[in-house]
Amino acid sequence: MRIDFTKMHGAGNDFVMIDNINARVRLSPGDVAKLCHRRFGIGADGVLLLEPPDSNRVDATMVYYNADGSRAEMCGNGARCFAAFALERGLGRDGLIRFNTDAGIVSAETVDDLYRIELTPPTDLNLGRTIELRSGPRTIHTVNTGVPHVVHFVDDVNAVDIRRFGSEIRHHADFAPAGTNVNVAAIDEDGLVHVRTYERGVEDETLACGTGVTAVGIVSSLINRIARPVRLQVAGASVLLVDFEETASGIEKVTLTGPAATVFTGMVEIGD
Repeated sequence: MRIDFTKMHGAGNDFVMIDNINARVRLSPGDVAKLCHRRFGIGADGVLLLEPPDSNRVDATMVYYNADGSRAEMCGNGARCFAAFALERGLGRDGLIRFNTDAGIVSAETVDDLYRIELTPPTDLNLGRTIELRSGPRTIHTVNTGVPHVVHFVDDVNAVDIRRFGSEIRHHADFAPAGTNVNVAAIDEDGLVHVRTYERGVEDETLACGTGVTAVGIVSSLINRIARPVRLQVAGASVLLVDFEETASGIEKVTLTGPAATVFTGMVEIGD
């Protein structure tokens, strides 16, 4: 089966976008892995399908697959790309769109040349816990911003072997069986937070992770009192903005603002 696709990226986090509003495309995990393969496929960190809304509360449904073919609840950079992709196809109106994800309903809007998404409220926030690694105990912070994340502060993110460090925590017994995403962060004297992320499902570092940046932004504000909106620079060099409100009932109105860009379009064969 031949299908049209669009290759997009959000701050270097790249995706294969497929318009499946007619619900005709069915992808197996093998299809997804092949599409994402950087030598034998299009090459991407994940695949996003634009599917019909499941209620009149939303304009569309976002289905997200990691590069290994596993389905994930949410992707922040992917959600910005999805919003741009859907708006270009006439869904939503006046630069606003609401769509369903496996993590809940997400709202998005255009802000100049950027896209701002409002995420579901975070869950499972646990600050200042200790984890035992091969190198000894480390202080980490955990939060689910649509998917689970670990945040660990260091002096220099570039000094970290992110593949080794991230893989050890991702597969740690404390996070079994599903595992977790892992972020290392450092705050410079101007309050800019530098972030590197090891993504579960990609099983490697990505140039940006929207839910990871959101997790780091929330933790940086709560732990280090970094002023909001928190500015965060990802490995792909883009600067993203994370904002939220602290209320008596917890953290609400979490937003992530950043770019979404189209790289190219094409047609690809999937299936046997």
